[in-house]
Amino acid sequence: MGQVSFLAKFPGVSDGATQARFPELKTGYESYYLRACAPEGGLGIWIRYTVQCAPGVPPTGSLWCTLFDADAPCPLAAKLTVPGPTAGVGDDWVGIGGARLGAGSATGEVRSLGAPQAAWNLQFTGAQPFWHLSRRWMYRTPLPRTKPMSIHPLARFDGTLSVAGRSIDVSGWPGMVGHNWGSQHAERWIWLHAMSLDAAKDTTWLDVVLARITVVGRTTPWVASGGICLDGKREALGGASRARRTKVTQTPQGLDFILPGRAIGVAGTVHAPQDRFVRWVYADPDGSEHDVVNCSIADLNLSVVRRGRAPLRLQTVGLAAYELGVRE
Repeated sequence: MGQVSFLAKFPGVSDGATQARFPELKTGYESYYLRACAPEGGLGIWIRYTVQCAPGVPPTGSLWCTLFDADAPCPLAAKLTVPGPTAGVGDDWVGIGGARLGAGSATGEVRSLGAPQAAWNLQFTGAQPFWHLSRRWMYRTPLPRTKPMSIHPLARFDGTLSVAGRSIDVSGWPGMVGHNWGSQHAERWIWLHAMSLDAAKDTTWLDVVLARITVVGRTTPWVASGGICLDGKREALGGASRARRTKVTQTPQGLDFILPGRAIGVAGTVHAPQDRFVRWVYADPDGSEHDVVNCSIADLNLSVVRRGRAPLRLQTVGLAAYELGVRE
């Protein structure tokens, strides 16, 4: 699965991909999240373990669980917020209530009034970590305010899942495990993830975060941070120096994009019908909010341009993720 480590990308820097940051955050948030889809597409799960930190207040933890099904009228979504999240207990990266996420496994249950009951017991293996930001110092400094990375940009899941009384056997599902933290969400953001691109299976994936941030009262252009893995070889995409050549046209149901890299460029579209999106409200550390739409069973078409090689066209149906976070 493209075994390129953070150590290889940033020599001399320890690999803290799974380390929880919220115990040291005075104000901010931290999220671990995973997505997995049935190999044929159109059926998927998105689970998020989030911790919110505010000055003078003990941290709180939230569990988010959404089941996406192309044959259902809409996604089934549940959320539970409880006090007392934990970090670094045994092999666990984070614990929220009775739910745990750690090395190779994720377990949890959401039982809250007015929401579908959900429970999961999943095991996973995956590719080496992928760090979206292009410079190591960006993970130590106040800016950017959000630090994105993927513990496993591509993973395989097995286990069981139950949502609203429906039991689902998870066997060999492709997916990913992500991690981000920071003092504030971006003004606007997009997350794009794709796997099972044509016949490439476990050697090709796309994992990109795009953001617009506010600096001195002005909102910057879209800046992409991420990369693509082709047949096991990872290539960086985006960066502040390429913002002028980064093109984004987004709606709540889809995205057209051009993402340049150093010796590579990708362009494509991702879309899904409106009834396949879930809508959440994300609380910001400063007390404001973002509206967020997410679909983890979207369709994606991709064109890859590389120096000295013919363009490569890839697609995945019902297996891509598209998330858009906005103020309005």
